[in-house]
Amino acid sequence: MKRILTEDERRDLRTKHRLERDGRIRDRIKAILLSDRGWTYKKIAEVLMLDEETISQHVEDYWQKSKLKPENGGSQSKLNEAQTQELIEHLKQKTYVNSLDICVDVKSRYGVSYSRQGMTNWLHAHGFSFKKPAGTPSKADPIQQEAFRQAYEELLTVTPEDEPILFGDGVHPTMATKISYGWIQTGTRQPIATTASRTRMNLFGSLNLETMTVTIGEYETIDHNAMEKHFQKLRDQYPNAPKIHLILDQGPYNKSAKTQEAAEKYRITIHYLPPYSPNLNPIERLWKVMNEYARNNVFFQSAVEFKQAIRQFFNETWPHIAHSMIDRINDNFNPIKSKPST
Repeated sequence: MKRILTEDERRDLRTKHRLERDGRIRDRIKAILLSDRGWTYKKIAEVLMLDEETISQHVEDYWQKSKLKPENGGSQSKLNEAQTQELIEHLKQKTYVNSLDICVDVKSRYGVSYSRQGMTNWLHAHGFSFKKPAGTPSKADPIQQEAFRQAYEELLTVTPEDEPILFGDGVHPTMATKISYGWIQTGTRQPIATTASRTRMNLFGSLNLETMTVTIGEYETIDHNAMEKHFQKLRDQYPNAPKIHLILDQGPYNKSAKTQEAAEKYRITIHYLPPYSPNLNPIERLWKVMNEYARNNVFFQSAVEFKQAIRQFFNETWPHIAHSMIDRINDNFNPIKSKPST
């Protein structure tokens, strides 16, 4: 017998999906909602890039146990829940180079001993990895960033499901060779031809985090005329939406009177990020992924080859990898807590 969600259950799941930060839970919710619409497990698995058995388990977990949250295995942490959360917040504020230093800090704070490997395992289990920290603009205002975060949460809560919420931004990839890290045999050098060509593309894109859909356009220059053309693309993408919400930075062309007039024409409500806050715009991470797939360590023989590579990323590569990028490109942003030191 086919199990069907009630309208209240569907509405509750959609709300949870919009507010959820964990990509694994979002996938579970998608699987349940798509199954309710009559999709086969095979079709759902193809869209979410998972296997049919996993999809089946997600759906059964919901119907049998109302379960949405995955349960990770592993040994129990030596720290209690309050200590764990406190340490996580501490590590968000202070970046350690050596895990042994964290062991010393934990021993001093809580009287709990960890080996180096034990602490490394704890860090991985709680979402930390050893990587280069991101720079934060020194002029960013933590109070304004926190205010935006709260306003965004409110927007997610009150916005009807047929009104998409998008993050928009311009990007200007160049043909110049972008040298980046890569796996190279130890003791050897990997030569890559370089060019300093100034050929570039002017792109403006909007990202829907709920569907991971990108609306992208190429323009002669990014100005109010380009913005109006982009608004037309958005309206074509969401023809039945009563209103489209677009979150932008405070660049001159985003705030110009003509841009605001065009937004009103296409029933688009613009919400502005605080100044100096690229960390609050998830589409910035999309540009990084674009470089990884299309530009990093690539020598372009011609401007045509360069532009074709960028277009191929958005037309072919992104639709294929989008749902696998949920953990990297999402609204789980962390506003800065205090002014960076000068």
